[in-house]
Amino acid sequence: MQKKLRLLTWHVHGNYLYYLTQAPFEFYLPKGEGEGYSGRAPGFAWGDNVHDVPAGRVRDLDFDVILFQHRRNYEADQYAILSEAQRRLPKIYLEHDPPQAHPTNTRHWADDPAMLVVHVTDFNRLMWDNGRTPTAVIDHGVMVPGNAAYTGELPRGIVVVNNLHKRGRRLGLDIFERVRGQVPLDLVGMGTEELGGLGEIAHDDLPAWVAKYRFFFNPIRYTSLGLSVCEAMTIGLPIVGLATTELVTAVENGRTGYIETDVDKLVKRMRHLIDDPEHARELGQNARRYASQRFHIRRFAEDWRRVVGGFVENAR
Repeated sequence: MQKKLRLLTWHVHGNYLYYLTQAPFEFYLPKGEGEGYSGRAPGFAWGDNVHDVPAGRVRDLDFDVILFQHRRNYEADQYAILSEAQRRLPKIYLEHDPPQAHPTNTRHWADDPAMLVVHVTDFNRLMWDNGRTPTAVIDHGVMVPGNAAYTGELPRGIVVVNNLHKRGRRLGLDIFERVRGQVPLDLVGMGTEELGGLGEIAHDDLPAWVAKYRFFFNPIRYTSLGLSVCEAMTIGLPIVGLATTELVTAVENGRTGYIETDVDKLVKRMRHLIDDPEHARELGQNARRYASQRFHIRRFAEDWRRVVGGFVENAR
């Protein structure tokens, strides 16, 4: 049996990291003080292939590849905790977001022809100026508990955004507030109590929680394709959102949900879904079938195995 590659990465996006660890690698997470050093943080059923490493001991271990997930990892952390020899290992930068400064003219800081930038959506890769760095795209993969299935019994929409009160127009704070005045919506996620929301729901409990809502509303103007959208589709919720970014490739109007750039039209769509639960159920069934193909965790894990394995092999 081929030995698993040993991959060092930081704890940046907990949900994504949990899904990433379904790939057939041995994962090492530096643990210590500061952002990105929480290691095997509680709230996830980490596998035996995920290991905490005290940050001060990282330089003493052998790895096959270094995976950066944040600019801080690339520009500061690698020099703080990696040895000189480790910094010569094959290096991959996992880019979770589209550019925040200018949407089309921002040069990615990982400008190195010996590295690889992995984008989580084709939209992200399209918008970044990737410079000299080779790129790949690995589409999302998610898992939901087998008992989490759409019921749609609540004639309300559900919104899942962490700390929306701090994140403003880009994440759609104004849109959420506007729509909430016209359509019954609940908001969950970290810090949502600030907006009258329901607070944070544990990762393993969230799928069953959202399954009872009539539809999933995504108010975000500009981001990557949110994992919560992929999870909601996998459960069987119809998706309502803005016709921007990668979401336009995942939602088909009248089939898996509704997307528009006109918020007033979205409000009419949501009201229709509240009044017609059978239509909502039909859209949700289509969404579930679509998600079971595009966002299947085995496909995701195999893509990571193929991309990382090929990159490391070519780097040797």
